[in-house]
Amino acid sequence: MDILILYSTGFTVAGSVLALLIAGYIFNSVIPEDNREYLDPLPSWLKMCWPLVRIFAYYIGSNFPVETLNKLDARLQHTGVGYLMNAEEFIGVRIVSALFQMSAAILVMDLLQDHNIIWPLLGLVFGFYFPIIWLNDTRKKLEKEVVRALPVFLDFISMSVEAGLNFTGALTQAMDKVPRGALYNEFTIVMRDIRAGLSRADALQRMADRLDIKDVTTFIRAIITAERLGSSMKKTLKVQSEQRRNERFQRAEKMAMEAPVKLIAPLIMFIFPVTFIVLGFPIVMKFIGEGLL
Repeated sequence: MDILILYSTGFTVAGSVLALLIAGYIFNSVIPEDNREYLDPLPSWLKMCWPLVRIFAYYIGSNFPVETLNKLDARLQHTGVGYLMNAEEFIGVRIVSALFQMSAAILVMDLLQDHNIIWPLLGLVFGFYFPIIWLNDTRKKLEKEVVRALPVFLDFISMSVEAGLNFTGALTQAMDKVPRGALYNEFTIVMRDIRAGLSRADALQRMADRLDIKDVTTFIRAIITAERLGSSMKKTLKVQSEQRRNERFQRAEKMAMEAPVKLIAPLIMFIFPVTFIVLGFPIVMKFIGEGLL
């Protein structure tokens, strides 16, 4: 009897998996082909579930209001994830994450033999909002990377302009010398916009709107103002380069001064108690041995 139950359970699971695969194939065959020629490559963890993400993006994400999708697209652009996916696909990622977390919670419940509807619901909610947490973390990393790389870019651009190149030629030379990264990708888009017919000021302004980072916005406003007023581009770039470099040193000094304050909580919570235990244990044991405690 147990063998029959085992076989029936196995056939049921296999049939369910087969039905899901067939349904996924049918749904996926209707979706237009994914053209990622000009997009960033997908991370390995996202490649595995990308077909499922595109299904939810096509059938659910595309039905969201246009205003919501536009706001989400703008947010993705600010974090640099806009080169990886669009708003509909991000909604699909949130749905897949929610289903994955809920399935993981159910699996853990079965292993622990502790069935409670609260855990799958918590997994569902956490999975649905986890991509937002990841997006915020990505935005912080993007800001740090751009702010760290900007002085190097400005140094190369300034030296190229002093050598006699115009701003566009200097930017091209700087992109050949600096390492790849978020700022390099943004300047690549600027060069592409200029080649497409946009003015240099408009292309730079679009970059400032995409990144929405104070240092970048200040630099671009200075360049646009110098171009409109006919000021010396060489002096403007030199001043901006020195200012960004000084700000980087000031941030480093600020972080160094904040380090002791940030260490107070770990010291009080973890290091001091352990130190007191190590120092006090032999004394307490000696008092106990002599009958004083």
